[in-house]
Amino acid sequence: MESAQGLSDGLDRLLRKGIAAILLEMSLSEGKGIETFDRLFAAVPDVPILLIVHMASEAIAIEAVGRGAQDYLLSDRLDRYSVYRAIRNSIERKSIEDTLFVERDWAQVTLNSIGDAVLCTDIAGQVTYLNAVAEDITGWRREDAHGKPLAEVFCIVDGLSRETVKNPMAMAVDQNRTVGLTENCVLIRRDGREFDIEDSAAPIHDRGRTIVGAVIVFRDVSEARAISKRISYTAEHDLLTNLPNRILLNDRISQSIALAQRHGRLLAVIFLDLDHFKRVNDSMGHSGGDKLLKCVAGRLVASVRSSDTVSRQGGDEFVILLSEIAHPQDATTSAEKLLHALSTPHTVDGHDLRISSSIGISVYPQDGEDAETLINKADMAMYHAKEQGRNNFQFFEAEMTAKAFRRQSIEDSLYRAIERSEFVLVYQPIVKLVTGEIAGVEALLRWQHPQQGLLSPDQFVQVAEQCGLIVPMGRWVMGEACRQAGEWRDAGLPEIVMSVNVSAVEFSDKLFLQGINKLLSDTRIEAGQLNLEVTEGVLMKDVGATAAVLRELKRIGVKLTVDDFGTGYSSLSYLRQFPIDGLKIDRSFVQQITDSSGDNGIVSAIIAMGESLGYLVVAEGIETGVQEQYLKSRGCAQGQGYLFSRPVPATQIALLLQAGLRSSVPF
Repeated sequence: MESAQGLSDGLDRLLRKGIAAILLEMSLSEGKGIETFDRLFAAVPDVPILLIVHMASEAIAIEAVGRGAQDYLLSDRLDRYSVYRAIRNSIERKSIEDTLFVERDWAQVTLNSIGDAVLCTDIAGQVTYLNAVAEDITGWRREDAHGKPLAEVFCIVDGLSRETVKNPMAMAVDQNRTVGLTENCVLIRRDGREFDIEDSAAPIHDRGRTIVGAVIVFRDVSEARAISKRISYTAEHDLLTNLPNRILLNDRISQSIALAQRHGRLLAVIFLDLDHFKRVNDSMGHSGGDKLLKCVAGRLVASVRSSDTVSRQGGDEFVILLSEIAHPQDATTSAEKLLHALSTPHTVDGHDLRISSSIGISVYPQDGEDAETLINKADMAMYHAKEQGRNNFQFFEAEMTAKAFRRQSIEDSLYRAIERSEFVLVYQPIVKLVTGEIAGVEALLRWQHPQQGLLSPDQFVQVAEQCGLIVPMGRWVMGEACRQAGEWRDAGLPEIVMSVNVSAVEFSDKLFLQGINKLLSDTRIEAGQLNLEVTEGVLMKDVGATAAVLRELKRIGVKLTVDDFGTGYSSLSYLRQFPIDGLKIDRSFVQQITDSSGDNGIVSAIIAMGESLGYLVVAEGIETGVQEQYLKSRGCAQGQGYLFSRPVPATQIALLLQAGLRSSVPF
């Protein structure tokens, strides 16, 4: 124990540290009353100070304790034991206070550092504490919220019903356990803003396990719920049109069936497919096709009741659920309305597009009692509508199932057709209209089906496209056509051009150019003898990549013709971008030629445009002498059609080449 005779001496000693406690007699000469303590406490706030005062100065001692002194002793009641005991207790209390301060400070920092909001109440439900995150979410400062009822600071409602949610802290206290908020809880902030929250509340106990309050931990989950909703929406909706997809549609059909069963009602499923939509994609690209699909989606939704569901199944297929109908005739009314709505021109990228659709209808319960069956049967009916000329609707009929089985049979057989060498090529002559000489032939695919006989492409190509066999079929056609051209050459027959159609899928194949070069090398035919016919849609699918492939084909000498010209873009602006050799006028225009004096302006314009650009113009589908004479008079160079010859096997082409077409009887 050390002593100092004055305040100054005491302060000097304290600066050297090492003092555990201070015993201060308030009667020191250099300072009087409370001022003495204040100077000492300011110098060493961490050292416990014990005061010795006369009974008359007890009021000053009490004030000093309020300002930070540990305790005081009355000078007229001092003894050695009480002094040492008081000093020891002061040191211990100071140590405990320091420890509690550190722990409290650590807890405060921890609570303000975590990502969750923390709010505490006493047993009466009044707020006692908020951490920084809770202040931010609720909009209440800790000082303002202290002592306020929980419901005023922590206002929560059900996000769906907007009803007030039961106080979670009250539940935690009542049940003496941790409880969680119900789903869809929304916290209304002090300024009126709203947050989606999740939380849990737990009771707070004292050392005797008596509940003295509650704590709630909560977090803002607005962004997480928004993301979840977006994910859920995306999983059930078509990204292009925002219409329900097949998942959501199936669920709604199932719900409608349950209601229909309960109330003895009918419902109908409409399967709608756009007619010739591929032509739109081919002519305007996928971007234009997507814009058209959005326009179609809008018209379909506007044409049905709000209680009905319009969904996109993919591609250009839509399914509409008529959730409640009194009679099947109601579905007829809806189908007619849908057909009419789509028939009005659609404006896409400045172009007015006219489209039609084919519709199939199935009715619950007569055509099926589950979503899958109803959709499949409506799909069958839609294919029947296609067969009936398109732009119409058909109800499902039992015999359509047999047709569907036949279609499936074709698909199954196609997988084995190449392996079993069931595909064959026939060839249709292309003649010079002025002389009648054979200038070339077009290779056309046929399928020698083991049960159904010789099938034309329109009986199986669509199925082949759908099941992914169109690429190997196309490669086989190209290889067989080149092989046949080489065989005719080796037989000494007049040299002619072999025309082969190339699909968009084949043309975009990275190995396409390599395959052409290999075929020319293997069959030893001149590149100029091979003419590839591509549609305008193939050219426009990817203009940059297409132009590069065409330039390479042109470099090696392969001829290039635009097939079905006039049904797509038919624009000089795109033709100039490609090294084209010829144009082939689509048969639909040729068949409109009925006499030499009629209005055949489109055909004349195509021929004139082709000549001005230096293209070889070929007309397909020539069936009458009038058509031939008209085309010849307008300067069309070449033509093909039944007037000259039907597609025939290679052996008959050889006979025609030997005899000359005009001196032979057309097949």
